[in-house]
This record gives sequence, C-alpha cells and structure tokens, in this order.
Amino acid sequence: MLFTEKRIRRTRNVLISLLIICLTPICEKGRLLSGAKADDVFAGKELVCAIDLGKDMRSGHWLETGFSYELVRRFAQDNGCTVRIIATGSRNEAEYIDSLKCGKADIVITHVEEEDTLDGVLMSRVVNDCSVWMTDDDNPREILQINKWISLYSTTEEYAQLKEMFHAATSPVKRASQGVIAENVSPYDEIIKTHAADLGWDWRLLAAVIYQESKFSISSKSHRGATGLMQVMPRNAARYGIYDLTDPENNILAGTIHLSKIQDRFKDYGFTHDEMIKFTLAAYNAGAGRITDCRRLAAAQGLDNRKWDNIVKVIPMMREDTILEEESVKLGKFQGHETIAYVENVMRIYRSICAICPKA
Repeated sequence: MLFTEKRIRRTRNVLISLLIICLTPICEKGRLLSGAKADDVFAGKELVCAIDLGKDMRSGHWLETGFSYELVRRFAQDNGCTVRIIATGSRNEAEYIDSLKCGKADIVITHVEEEDTLDGVLMSRVVNDCSVWMTDDDNPREILQINKWISLYSTTEEYAQLKEMFHAATSPVKRASQGVIAENVSPYDEIIKTHAADLGWDWRLLAAVIYQESKFSISSKSHRGATGLMQVMPRNAARYGIYDLTDPENNILAGTIHLSKIQDRFKDYGFTHDEMIKFTLAAYNAGAGRITDCRRLAAAQGLDNRKWDNIVKVIPMMREDTILEEESVKLGKFQGHETIAYVENVMRIYRSICAICPKA
C-alpha cells in the first residue's frame, strides 16, 4: 500500500526526532553553559515561546509552568537570544501546531506523551518526566540545539536547585503544621521581598497574599480575567504601564502598586498598622468602594469603623434588601462572605509563613 503524503511526513518527523535524540550528548559535564555555544542557531534572535501546561493549581505537576518559564529564560541567556514568553491555557493541539507553522511561536512547551508524534513539529527529549519543547520541523538544527542545552543544563547544580525550589512551594499551612523551618516559601521570595519593602510590609505577609491568590502559580487565571501570581486585572495593570502579567516581576509589581494605592486611601483615618493591613486586604479582594460602604454603615450604627471586627459585624446587614434604602451605602448590597474568608485566610497563611521562616 502506498503511503499518503501525510503518513510520509509523519514518518519523516519520527525519524528526525529519534536521530536528534540519539545524537544529542547525554552528559557533557564540565562544559561552561553561559556564553559557550556549539551552535549559533538562536544567537541574536527574538523568540516567542508559548507554555501550554494547563493550570498548575489543578494539576498534579506542581508549579510546572513557572519552572518551565524559568528554564526558558535561562535557555535564552545561554543561547544569546531574547524571548517573549506566553503562558497559555488552550490545551488545543491544533492551535499550538498552527502557531509554530505560521511563525507566531518559535517554541511551544506542552504535555505530550514520549511516544506521540505530531505532524509538522519536532519534539525535544522529555523534560523532568512531564513536558516537551516543540519547534517547527523546517529546521531540525533548532531542536538539536534545544536538546543539547536541556541535556547539559539538567546535569547542573543550578537545575537541581531550581527544580527543588518549585517542588517545595507547597501549602505553607501544611508545612508549618509539619514543623518545617526553611529560608524560602516560594520561588519568588527575592522579588516579594523587594516589593514588600516598597509597600512597607513584612515580606511574609505579601507572600501570604500571593499564595492565597494563586498558590504561587503564574498560570493562574480567574473567570473574571484576573491573572497570575497576584491575580491582577489587566485593566488595572495597564494603568500602571504593565502589560505582561505572566512575568513574575511584572505581576508582583502591578499587584503591590495596586495594594499601595488602596492603602493610601485609608491612611488618614487613624488605623493601627494591623487594622490598616486588614482593610487593605479586604479592599484588594472586594474593591475599596465596597469596604468604604461597609465603613459608612458601621459608623451609622455607632461602631468604630477603624476596626475590621466591627465591619464583619455589619456585613450581614449589607446582604439585606433594606440596605438599598440606607443613604450611607452607595454601591448596593454586598454579600461579603468571600471577603471575610479572604482576610482570615491571608492572616492564617501569614502566621504559617512566619512559623516556617522565623526571621523576617
């Protein structure tokens, strides 16, 4: 029986992929990665890389998207190129193959079984037993260079440390209950420390916010469009001139700018530091307007509206239809269940992180 053109193409791709993997050196220890390139396939290029690994928060593959993101950044450094990384969630095979074929993406990282083959693409060796890098099949030298780099980098101490960092970023509450003492709680601690200082917060508190928002997953996205580590709304980030919310630095910067602006709205009302934190957290979750409504209602009830516990007391009133007749309330009914739980959860996670990392 004659092969169809499609089957011939598929067979060709399988053979090329097998040849590349066989020719790729498994261990070339001692070779300096940084600046040491046996091939200039990528040198000077600007690459687009799409990472399509699903949602880390719902997968059994830990913080795989963040891990792959950092691998790609190091790949770009070592191969003399720049890269724009997009964390997608399409899980649509046809889409990412099409992106490679039409040049919208240079590399796609996704879950594909090692024995699978796809028309029109070449696949790297499996990375960490769960993902592969894909390129268009027009230039086999690209996947050869990728395989060579993966083989080399996976033998380094830096790779081992990076892998451990993303594996260890599990529930702070669970880790604290197990008596874990560590220097780090996430792969992003250094970024968190920088921006927490700008905010005037203990870095462990900001880390607690980020864990509550995304469990340290850069691929996290809500049904309303909030994105990334701090679940930032793109329209808010755009106001601050930030557009790439997949990037951990950009996302945390946008989130802390937003927290700072919320905090500034409450600074002239005589809050204690601890109360200021709780009101800022509540407003980050529900919006400053909603929390201002609750404060007005608390004042109308003769309660000290600088204490979060008093706001919690009046929130049930905000759920009643009669609240629509209350002049002090501008935005209407407010359920508030999520916001009360949000503040409680962040403070609980914060206490756990303080137990894990006793030194601020």
